[in-house]
Amino acid sequence: MRRELALHTDKYQINMMYAHWVNGTHKRKAVFEAYFRKLPFGNGYAVFAGLERIVGYIGGLRFTEDDIRYLSEQEENYAPAFLEELLQFHFQGTVHSMKEGALIFPDEPLIRVEGTIMEAQLVETAILNFMNYQTLIATKASRIKQVAPNDILLEFGTRRAQEADAAVWGARAAYIGGFDATSNMLAGKMFSIPTKGTHAHSWVQSFGSEQEAFDAYAKVMPDEVTLLVDTFDTLRSGVPNAIHTAKKLEAQGKKMVGIRLDSGDLAYLSRQARKMLDDAGLDYVKIVASNDLDENTIMDLKLQGAAIDTWGVGTQLITASDQPSLGGVYKLVEIESATGEMIPTIKISSNPEKVSTPGKKDVFRIIGKNGKALADYICFPEEEAPRNGARLKLFNPLHPYMHKYVERYEALPMLVPIYVNGFQVYTLPDLNEVRRYHREQKDLFWPEYQRKLNPEVYRLNLSEKVWTSKQQLIAEHIRPDIE
Repeated sequence: MRRELALHTDKYQINMMYAHWVNGTHKRKAVFEAYFRKLPFGNGYAVFAGLERIVGYIGGLRFTEDDIRYLSEQEENYAPAFLEELLQFHFQGTVHSMKEGALIFPDEPLIRVEGTIMEAQLVETAILNFMNYQTLIATKASRIKQVAPNDILLEFGTRRAQEADAAVWGARAAYIGGFDATSNMLAGKMFSIPTKGTHAHSWVQSFGSEQEAFDAYAKVMPDEVTLLVDTFDTLRSGVPNAIHTAKKLEAQGKKMVGIRLDSGDLAYLSRQARKMLDDAGLDYVKIVASNDLDENTIMDLKLQGAAIDTWGVGTQLITASDQPSLGGVYKLVEIESATGEMIPTIKISSNPEKVSTPGKKDVFRIIGKNGKALADYICFPEEEAPRNGARLKLFNPLHPYMHKYVERYEALPMLVPIYVNGFQVYTLPDLNEVRRYHREQKDLFWPEYQRKLNPEVYRLNLSEKVWTSKQQLIAEHIRPDIE
């Protein structure tokens, strides 16, 4: 799905770049940080994803002659010299990021971009686009995995995804979050994700009888037979015919893999189907369920005793239907002054949650002596990094009087260098390594932070220097009303 993406940006980015160029400020150094303000789905954590596409985007970021021609036709009448500079553009900045699969939380930097104001501004839209969508889907997938930890999860969302990119990259994000396979063949090819599929109702409808359809399918793929049993009547027709086909396979020394339920009362039908299969000596045949499933439906079905081994999840996952956007933002936190000094910046809002935290920052995950995460700690790079044995104060930024000190801990740096001065220094891991990292991350957290309903709030802590800097800048920019 390779294509030129320099124009995959909002027009106001180009306009701001042009205004900086005209004003001679386009080479000022700047630092931006990407983060989100609120956890999706009411979950206790989110799962960072999208880095691989961001790395590819930045590495191939070039304006083509067609791009320049298009920009020259805009009503803004960009100067030819500006367009020529864009034609020569390539990213020369520095990027730090969380690793894909990391558990992440509101208001902490996930991606940090340092460079000229012009290049750092250009990449905002695409970075947020890739990060927001893939993080959302990976989080949804991990949430589903939480309620079905020992079952097989299949991503079936391609036909309901918002276009091809969403289907393919969404399948990848779901795999990071804990799904086991996808129905999308292109995603399988691009990312080496296992692919799984059965057959449609149309296969059964195209034959003279359901039995004929099942037998024909089994004859062609005897080692990969999963039969859709609800085309006509699940218990009176589908399951009995599937059993008949399975017995024919046994006579050939083969074993049917499973049956699939795609409609009706899945709890009742699966229990009845399981009994029928077991009574026929087919206890090895698995039951697959689909039909607008999500974590809520799956949990309810499990509470009803559904005998389902594998879940095919489509629309609700790939569209994140109960919360279709993450709401990640990208904010300027430092800017170069006329004297060359980097000055922290802040965004003030009447909505307290929208007030940004100024300054370039690092993130550390503080792991207690029991091996579990205590909090995430944000500090300036020039501060001494937290280390075992050094007393560390953890306090609630909203309520500073709520604090504690820790001494025996491990501080894991969460932001790693991806690009340094335009050169990629990070080797993208294999996708299975990303999945393993996600599982390792989850092992660091107590179950109460991961539960589906009313999860415990994981704390984000600012260093005293970061907190003080923020309070000072707020005071500088806000004048009290005088009546």
